[in-house]
Amino acid sequence: MPIQILMPALSPTMTEGTLARWLKAEGDAIKAGQVIAEIETDKATMEVEAVDEGVLGKIIIPAGTAGVKVNEPIAILLGEGESMADAAKPTAAAPAPAPAPVAAAPVAAAPAAAAPVASASSAGRVVASPLAKRLAEQAGLSLSGVRGSGPNGRIVKADVEALIAAGPAAPAPAVAAPAPVVAAAPAAAPVAAAPAPKPAAPPPGQAFDMVPHTSMRKVIARRLQESKQTVPHFYLTVDLALDALMALRADLNAKGEKLGIKLSVNDFVIRAVALAMKQKPDVNAAWSDEGMLRFKQVDVSVAVAIPGGLITPIIKNADQKALGQISQEMKDLAKRARDGKLMPEEYQGGGFSISNLGMYGIKQFSAIINPPQSCILAVGAGEQRPVVKNGALAVETQMTCTLSVDHRVVDGALGAEFLQVLKGLIEDPLTMML
Repeated sequence: MPIQILMPALSPTMTEGTLARWLKAEGDAIKAGQVIAEIETDKATMEVEAVDEGVLGKIIIPAGTAGVKVNEPIAILLGEGESMADAAKPTAAAPAPAPAPVAAAPVAAAPAAAAPVASASSAGRVVASPLAKRLAEQAGLSLSGVRGSGPNGRIVKADVEALIAAGPAAPAPAVAAPAPVVAAAPAAAPVAAAPAPKPAAPPPGQAFDMVPHTSMRKVIARRLQESKQTVPHFYLTVDLALDALMALRADLNAKGEKLGIKLSVNDFVIRAVALAMKQKPDVNAAWSDEGMLRFKQVDVSVAVAIPGGLITPIIKNADQKALGQISQEMKDLAKRARDGKLMPEEYQGGGFSISNLGMYGIKQFSAIINPPQSCILAVGAGEQRPVVKNGALAVETQMTCTLSVDHRVVDGALGAEFLQVLKGLIEDPLTMML
């Protein structure tokens, strides 16, 4: 029976996307696991793999179409001996590919439209992604009867991983919690979206050009508005002396030149934040109505400007990585973020965010929290300032950092203690090497 290929939900928060291009034409034979199309989400361009094999009988949604809703039919897949005449009869819907979810993800958002969860077995056939099938086979698990968390009950990677982690007597894996994206990209209960404001009328007689909003800009606008309206922000600011760090950085860069390693101030900040989170683990948490979510991994999200918006790729287990490793990983993530090539698990998650505008000469600013995270550190430019030392006027290189805090999770004293630890690490950078 002909199968409808549906618009996939490539991230837990995706409700629609742009079908950028088809990599297969009508009449082409398709095998399960082959890439058939590219779809632009609010954050990246993702490849879509075929779930079943057959012949691409008809392309319903042409390349370049924007605003295609999740689970909307985009093409018809024909089985052996079938023709498009058979497609006029009622057809089954092919499960759309779903992303590998992350353990915890940052930005509260309205949940994406999702198909109802159904049994992943249909007429004796297990509906699962190729990766999920391979993982199950390697673990010696049967997927029969497993309820998948993907569209139409499709079993995805996370379901198999949960089944493996739960052990033989564990219940079927639960549906993955919605994941988030950026601030200035752990999972908490979604925040209800505020009513959309009426569009502002242009000033009388004022000429203007209407630039349509991109999917990314819509998501950023909605989520940051929700954060500012629903999260009780407060702010703590500290000045950090940078002279010792700048001297160490110059020394390490001179020694790492042959290895192609060039450390930035931001690399030191990421390392220092990770170590401070390890010393003050209560900061590495998120609010939920049922209880506080304490994260076991120290994952640091770093804001990266990309065309049309912002994304927060994650340095995972940052407390366990050396400065050189953080530097190289951050450069790779930033490049692929700008190219739109990040996987969802590379920007959805994290327990703490960093937004650095120092390279633009910004002295100080306050960032908006990236829910459900509880903190974001706004980093300003390093500059020489007059200071008083031992009763005498001196010149010192300083950097101002402002911590935005969710007061439901982190109280003022805890936030101040965190900044004290951070200040000690930045001003005595050799302690980061221990």
